[in-house]
Amino acid sequence: MKFVPTAVSGAFVVEVDARSDERGLFARTFDAKSFADRGLVPVYPQCNVSQNHKRGTLRGMHYQADPRPEIKLVRATRGRVFDVALDLRRDSPTYLQWASVELDARSHNAFYIPAGCAHGFLTLEDDCELFYQMSEVFVPELARGVRWDDPAFSIAWPFEPSVISERDAALESYSRETSL
Repeated sequence: MKFVPTAVSGAFVVEVDARSDERGLFARTFDAKSFADRGLVPVYPQCNVSQNHKRGTLRGMHYQADPRPEIKLVRATRGRVFDVALDLRRDSPTYLQWASVELDARSHNAFYIPAGCAHGFLTLEDDCELFYQMSEVFVPELARGVRWDDPAFSIAWPFEPSVISERDAALESYSRETSL
């Protein structure tokens, strides 16, 4: 595995070393020791799947607040998505900056998103599925979010979403006073 730093401190694209032969493909997609050796979380007590039927579906920007912020390891298991990590950590050198990666089921890559970052994605084709490994279990009362199109971040989405939940559409703009 290769860990490629992004524009957000502590966020990495995780690329796999796939080996192909007449049988097909084999790739190690996770190795706890490799993550721990880099100071990254090696244990994920909760996993989630997100299925998205239509191109242009946007989910985000979500995070879980203190005292149980989530680290996410996200990969596309079907389709392609534009995946974004947004740094909301006030003490971070990349505070309010974002990083994106195209997660593609064919490349088997993943996005390691540190605690204190909001996460969202936009589907680039129909019938996408994402698999999340989470460092914390979900605590509904700690669930938070910020607007995907907030000018405070200027995220360069590849196109306008065509499908977005009422909840995500109603998220408020970022406020330094009420965040994390």
